[in-house]
Amino acid sequence: LLQLQDSYSKSGIACLTGEEIGNSIQNLDLIESEDREADPCWQVKWHLGKLIKKMMSRSYEENISAINVERTLTLPHTEGQQPRGPSRRIAAHLTGSSSRRSSLSSRINPLPRRGNGHKINNWESSRKGHSFLYNVELRNGELVIPQTGFYYIYSQIYFRFREDENEDSDLLGQIRNPKQLVQYVYKLTNYPEPILLMKSARTSCWSKKAEYGLYSIYQGGVFQLKREDRIFVSVSNSDIVDMDKEASFFGAFMIS
Repeated sequence: LLQLQDSYSKSGIACLTGEEIGNSIQNLDLIESEDREADPCWQVKWHLGKLIKKMMSRSYEENISAINVERTLTLPHTEGQQPRGPSRRIAAHLTGSSSRRSSLSSRINPLPRRGNGHKINNWESSRKGHSFLYNVELRNGELVIPQTGFYYIYSQIYFRFREDENEDSDLLGQIRNPKQLVQYVYKLTNYPEPILLMKSARTSCWSKKAEYGLYSIYQGGVFQLKREDRIFVSVSNSDIVDMDKEASFFGAFMIS
């Protein structure tokens, strides 16, 4: 039985050991053209050779495809095209630097050109708290855009009034009456006047019994900006703006 089993096992692979399989693969066309249907050994070699050639062809195509992609990514730029460097992270998040209204006189200034409201001139950007600047310059309260593209711009301003016994009674009367609270986001270009990008407003009326009143106005949107454009925020009723760093903030980041 052992002799028969050994003989049967050897005969099962005899088709592949009688000659070099490489020769069989090279002569597939000749093999196929000859009448080998009645020879099981030749059929095994033919099918195996076809399978090996198919796998080698698939591997070759994948390698060529990978090489073509790599060449496409590393092709030199044609004349007149500017080479694109590695993508840079362009983002900024500015926060309020104080929660006391008494400090706003030096931080909120009237617009130097035509426009509405008072520009917030001094934001916190030195990585204190949540503020940061990535490849963006902050200049006099304005974010200077470093690269042309589409940007998401957002801003939130916190309006807060707290009754103080030393406050002037006329001011209290004005605050308690309905007030229009407005937030503006402007863009500065080479044009002589700022361009209004966004405006958000609400009318508030605080109760005389309330210890203090507060409102937050948030707005955001996607805009196409050019290199060296500048964006900034201005507000109405600057006397009741609270620059709490978690409540008043302004930022932008490039999306494409």
